[in-house]
Amino acid sequence: MADNEDRPDPQPPEGEPTMRAAGRRIDQHRLTRAGIFAWSLLGLFGTLVVFVYLLDMFKLVVIPLVIALFPAALLSPLSSRLKRWGFPPLAAAAVVVVGFLVMFLGLLAALIWLIVGELDDLLETLEQAYADVANWIDDVIGWTPPSLDELFERIQNWAMELEVGNTASTVAFTTFEVIAGVLFGVIALLFYLKDGERMTGVVLQLTPARLRDDVAEVFRRVWDTLGGYFRGQILVALVDAVAIGIGLFLLGVPLALPLAMLVFFGGLFPIVGAFTAGAVAVLVALADGGIGLALAVLVLNVAVQQLEGNLLEPLIVGRATHLHPLLVLASLTAGAVTLGILGAFLAVPITAAIVRAVTYVLERDPELAIEYHAELPRLEDHVPDPDD
Repeated sequence: MADNEDRPDPQPPEGEPTMRAAGRRIDQHRLTRAGIFAWSLLGLFGTLVVFVYLLDMFKLVVIPLVIALFPAALLSPLSSRLKRWGFPPLAAAAVVVVGFLVMFLGLLAALIWLIVGELDDLLETLEQAYADVANWIDDVIGWTPPSLDELFERIQNWAMELEVGNTASTVAFTTFEVIAGVLFGVIALLFYLKDGERMTGVVLQLTPARLRDDVAEVFRRVWDTLGGYFRGQILVALVDAVAIGIGLFLLGVPLALPLAMLVFFGGLFPIVGAFTAGAVAVLVALADGGIGLALAVLVLNVAVQQLEGNLLEPLIVGRATHLHPLLVLASLTAGAVTLGILGAFLAVPITAAIVRAVTYVLERDPELAIEYHAELPRLEDHVPDPDD
């Protein structure tokens, strides 16, 4: 008993307290990083709220400046090529802007002319197609959908119930905002093409030197993404419109040319636009030739969409701007709720640009993490060597 009482307590192996202390320091460091991350998220959310508030206050200036960036990204290669050919910067930018406006207004005028010329036939065909679908639903389900006249009457009554205020003054002010915004956006586009590189240089000069290379790389990726997306999406929409237009013509579907134009403009809105344009073409075919022709047009649309998704999109638009369909739908919805049709048009390229920027940051983060964790104590440095 005395020998047991005099025996000292067993001591922990040498190095174990050091291991525990190192582990506690690592756990504390992870907890600190988690707290910093949480506060950073709150700060980003607050910054976003302030940004949206300021955007709403100065939307007449900010929105044209932002929107002008997209055609600038699309047209900058043409402007740069003219500069290399010896054009002065202002002349090169002016030629590109004037050419873009002439082409855009010409396409818009052609679309309006086609729609107006075929409007009566198109409306009559769509009304007949809606009636056929309603009869089919009534026969299968036993529920009769409301007629188009009833739908339009309900929409009109709903609009009249809204308190719009002074309609004349509202329309006048909205018209002024649109005209002023368009003029300001055209001027901004001109200066983006003329002095875009100089503007980027000024922004980089205001950036801290240690972040300048990263900011320049993010700018380059975002700019390339915007330009590549618009150029590729326009080409994909054109191929879709030509393929479906030729198919509709060979199948004998009426209004093939207006429907092809609708497919082209619908192709600028990924997933939603193609689905809507295809649905209209199927309804027209259903009203004109019955279920057989409608199924043939449906197969045509599905085949073209499969060709687009599996070949044209990866080949023309590129993997850099490829987004998950759910993310595309979410961005389209958010853009439509924020800015209507214009917001839906700009939502996907903005999301693609943000994804490219975040991807670059995540690519840089492992290097920063390695440097950061190199300063932390490592457990293996405190484990005693069994050979010692």
